[in-house]
Amino acid sequence: MQVLIAEDDRRLGQLTVHMLQREGHKVVWVQDGAAAYEQALEGSYDILILDWMMPREDGVSVCRRLREDGYSGAILMLTARDAVEDRVDGLDAGADDYLVKPFAFAELSARMRAMYRRGTVPLVDDTMTIGGFTLDRNRRVVTCGGEAITLTTREFQLLDLLMQNRGQVMTRELLMDRVWGVGADVTDNALDAYVRLLRKKLESVEGEMRIRTVRGLGYCLEA
Repeated sequence: MQVLIAEDDRRLGQLTVHMLQREGHKVVWVQDGAAAYEQALEGSYDILILDWMMPREDGVSVCRRLREDGYSGAILMLTARDAVEDRVDGLDAGADDYLVKPFAFAELSARMRAMYRRGTVPLVDDTMTIGGFTLDRNRRVVTCGGEAITLTTREFQLLDLLMQNRGQVMTRELLMDRVWGVGADVTDNALDAYVRLLRKKLESVEGEMRIRTVRGLGYCLEA
């Protein structure tokens, strides 16, 4: 995922950026509200992690202004305020979710995945073409050089997700959550087996796209 984090606490910001990057996310970090507002409108982000108390402009004000300007990306608020009225203020300003400091990184990661699954990220085109391969969601077919590639439903979903995030490392956990669903009884070995079969089918035609294994993390589609 493309993530913008706005956090003025240098230590917390550095730690959060490091942990998000370890999970394969692409992260931009700013340290004040005005910079967060400008960066959110200039860039293309799946999720904005927005601290409540920041220099120049507070997070609630930034969130409200972004929504008024038509910003449709997912926004997660971080704050030390845990009163009900404070949570209500943040959500009413347009935040999609709320996390109270101090927080466990595992919970932040889980909330990000949940927001991603809820479809708060921008819509993608029905057809994608990468490295000579074309994926058509409406017809649920993949072709290369005019030749159709027969994929199972899981293989198609895996390839779709990898193509949407070309060049990004997709963690095993994220792939399993998105393809099989949260809590599904699926193992790392099963995921590896599906990827091996998918690779074999992609390599059977003349295309310039491959799935690279990122040891200890997951997979990355390259063209």
